Amino acid sequence: MRTMGKKRASSAAACEQIVEDVVAQGFSVYEGFIGEALVHQLVADTRILWEQGEFESAKVGHGAEKQSCPTVRSDRIHWLEPDELSSGQARYTATLEKLRLALNRATMVGLFEWEGHLAIYPAGSFYRRHLDVFRHARERKLSTILYLNEGWTAGDGGELRFYLNGTNREEYVDIAPR
Repeated sequence: MRTMGKKRASSAAACEQIVEDVVAQGFSVYEGFIGEALVHQLVADTRILWEQGEFESAKVGHGAEKQSCPTVRSDRIHWLEPDELSSGQARYTATLEKLRLALNRATMVGLFEWEGHLAIYPAGSFYRRHLDVFRHARERKLSTILYLNEGWTAGDGGELRFYLNGTNREEYVDIAPR
C-alpha cells in the first residue's frame, strides 16, 4: 500500500505508482491522489446534491435485472452523468481519465470508459460482501473509490474490507475511509 500523507506527488508520478501497485498486488491505496482543495469542493457539491434530494436507494444488478435489495445494500447513490458534472466533478473525472490512460499504456487492460456515482452511507447502512462485476458481464476491470469523509477516526466504522483471494475469507485488507 502507498500512503502520501501531506506531500502530494505529481499527477503522473501518482498514476505511475498506482499502476505499479495494481500490477504487483492487484490494488492500490493512495492517499492524496486527489488534492485537498478538490476533495473539499467535492464534499460541498455532494452536500448540495444530498440536500436537494438527488440521491436514491442503491440497487444491485444491471439493466433489466437491477433491483432494490436492502439486505445486501442500504446506501444511497447519485450517478455522475458526464453532461451534468459540477466543475469539481469534472476535474475529478479528468484525473481518473489520466489514470485510465496510464493503466492502459502500462498493462493493455483495455479500459474504455469510466462511470461513477456518489454514495452516502447514513448511520447503520452497509454494502455486504460482493464482487464488483455484474453476473453475466465481465466488463468491469477496475473499481476506484474516493472517500469524502471529513474527520474520520479509527472506531467510526465504515472500513472497506478488500478480500485478496475471493475464495479465502481470511486474506483481506481493511481500508480506512479517508
